[in-house]
Amino acid sequence: MSRKSSMSIALARVVVLAVLTSLSVRRTFAADNGSPWGANYFPNVPLVTQDGKTVHFYADLLKGKMVVINFIYTKCRDSCPMETAKLAQVQRLLGDRVGRDVFFYSISIDPERETPAELKEYADKFHVKPGWLFLTGEQSDIEVVRKKLGQAARPGENGLTGHSTSVTLGNEETGQWMQDSALDDPSYMAVMIGDWLSSWGHQSPAPSYAEAHTVDADRGSYLFRTRCAACHTIGHGDGVGPDLFGVSRFRDHDWLARFIATPDKMVADGDPVATSLYAKYKQVQMPNLRLGDPDVAALIRYLDAQTAKTRTSARSAGQRLPEN
Repeated sequence: MSRKSSMSIALARVVVLAVLTSLSVRRTFAADNGSPWGANYFPNVPLVTQDGKTVHFYADLLKGKMVVINFIYTKCRDSCPMETAKLAQVQRLLGDRVGRDVFFYSISIDPERETPAELKEYADKFHVKPGWLFLTGEQSDIEVVRKKLGQAARPGENGLTGHSTSVTLGNEETGQWMQDSALDDPSYMAVMIGDWLSSWGHQSPAPSYAEAHTVDADRGSYLFRTRCAACHTIGHGDGVGPDLFGVSRFRDHDWLARFIATPDKMVADGDPVATSLYAKYKQVQMPNLRLGDPDVAALIRYLDAQTAKTRTSARSAGQRLPEN
């Protein structure tokens, strides 16, 4: 990505946040007169949590709360694992606010085949913390919820493989609702949830300019941050997936390039290393990100550069190098 393109994206987000600031003020005042997005709009259908508890969608999950809602199914091998990993990053960024004044809900779109126990196992794979419920229920009830949130499947679309990757962000009390991509930058989404949905009531202190991130003009760095960092670190231990410190030194280059490009195919074809990794990391399928050869090469160069940087920093500080 060019520096000009990166700066354009950054500036666009500043404009969006400025616009949403003014919208949040107007919507907050409108809610004082009675928001239309309440009990008369949202269904109060029963759902079941990953712990087997029955709750009601509006009365128990929405009323008076700030919420983050997406739809997943545990056997998804495409976008769902990354969506969940990204939201887990957002949960970490919001800290103890999740479960106190912000609540996360992931609702199964394959409820006839997914039990609460399976949802609990799925949540555990992504190191989900308290304040995030995984929910199942009757298919018809879930379809009503999807429709009300603007996430119903389009006519003729496969209800599973074609499901939306959007996440619904809402503050039921003030009547503020919006949709974002579940694959968006976690830091950006955390600001939208933590500040905008709060009507600035819990706005985080602004960092100094010295702490500001530089605009990322390196393609490999950009790809790692937006596609890989939800599951992997470079020298900071395993996450949902393995630590990638020194990965190009102990994996054959051609194998690594193929695995980054088509991990799903390599697992399906029975590649011994790919299937071993799949089993070791709780059968979380690395998604096929549909990266072309230039992007794969950029990622590998970035992994090499960051490995060298981490190694130099560790030696200078007298720290032990990460083990693979």
